[in-house]
Amino acid sequence: MKFLIAGIIGIILCCSSCNKPATSLTEPQVAIAWSSMAIYITKNTPANSPTFASRCFGYIGVTMYESVVHGFPDYNSLVGQLNELDTLPLPEKDKLYSWMLSLNAAQASIIKNIYIQTSEINKHRVDSLEEIIYNQFAKRVDADVAERSVKYGRAVAASIFEWSKHDGGHRAYLSNFDKKIKRPSVRGSWEPPLYGQSFSHFPLHPHWGENRTFVKANATLPLPQMIAYDSTGTYFDQHKAVLDKSKNLTQEEKEASLWWGDDPSETFTPPGHSYYLASLILKKKHADMITCAETYARVGMAVADAFINCWKWKYHFWSERPSSYITRNMDDHWESFWPDPPFPAFPSGHATQAAAAATVFIDLFGQQMTFTDSAHVGRKRDDLRNVDFKARSFKSFWQVAEETANSRFYGGIHSPQDNAVGLEQGRKMGEQVNQLKWKNNQPSIVSK
Repeated sequence: MKFLIAGIIGIILCCSSCNKPATSLTEPQVAIAWSSMAIYITKNTPANSPTFASRCFGYIGVTMYESVVHGFPDYNSLVGQLNELDTLPLPEKDKLYSWMLSLNAAQASIIKNIYIQTSEINKHRVDSLEEIIYNQFAKRVDADVAERSVKYGRAVAASIFEWSKHDGGHRAYLSNFDKKIKRPSVRGSWEPPLYGQSFSHFPLHPHWGENRTFVKANATLPLPQMIAYDSTGTYFDQHKAVLDKSKNLTQEEKEASLWWGDDPSETFTPPGHSYYLASLILKKKHADMITCAETYARVGMAVADAFINCWKWKYHFWSERPSSYITRNMDDHWESFWPDPPFPAFPSGHATQAAAAATVFIDLFGQQMTFTDSAHVGRKRDDLRNVDFKARSFKSFWQVAEETANSRFYGGIHSPQDNAVGLEQGRKMGEQVNQLKWKNNQPSIVSK
């Protein structure tokens, strides 16, 4: 197992300037290695969902940040700034700590707790990564410093895990689909798909919108407006646009549709893709440890809050998918390019979480950055749709958000309004994450 983890580290953390595996890890590389482990566990844990995964990334990211923040005087803890996070363990005054050992212990602990349902093999993978990193960094400090740092990291993770238990989503994988909920019977309401991603004809996590958000301000966003149902007007036009696009998809649009699909049975889910992009950007920027921790915390919370609010609105409107409207009013033989997911349409979850993540990236790293997303390179070709998985290059973070949203339109599972509102609302939630008082010289908007 140790050889397997060491091999994964060597592949993931390849030296970008010389294309040779790193023989030892730098502090930022350790943060990125733990992000890669979180993504791996997300992808390889059964019964996962985009909703539950978004929550996990939120707590994993906050844990990384809080396990090291007291080692950086210019940065502030999130205690008192996040919903119901009133206290966390503090490091002992005038004592030395290895913040890398604290981060290492905290990440191992929170991943195994937040994904308690994952396999024992996966938990051994987490333990092996923790041991490899511990063995490298513990020899740099006195034994008492190493012990104190590990103990502190585990205490922070344990406290955050206890906080997580009361948010409404604890162990939500045990009840992914609600078989008792009554669907509205009015025109334009969601129907279980005949051609769907899931075996279930029951809706995924219809109560997810009742969960506690990370950021207080994200709990009070007003309800977005949705175009009212009609059979000939603007609502009709929205779905006619989906039908028309499906008849002239370009090969590149098909590739985008599959690239951003991130079906939880195949990949690390849409929020996992945002977490992956964070690692890609941090590697490119050669970021230091605290920047890595802050980035993962921001992205994790942004996508988690995006899913909570998006799901709140989905089950407020219970809006139908284009497949229902088009087959009833335009073409009764029509099938979408991408299968319907098992939940209502408005607004788009992909668009909402992608915009939230992009807004965080822009605040941290600026509007423009050229980078290539290779997340799915090497996946088996989709022969049914005649699509290969090719790396996708971007010149800005918002371009990623827009393509993620458009990919659901190309797939035939979202109308333009679903995406437009998702992008707008996701941006708002990302901005609320950005406005937390991360640094001492940053003006606070948090109520005392």
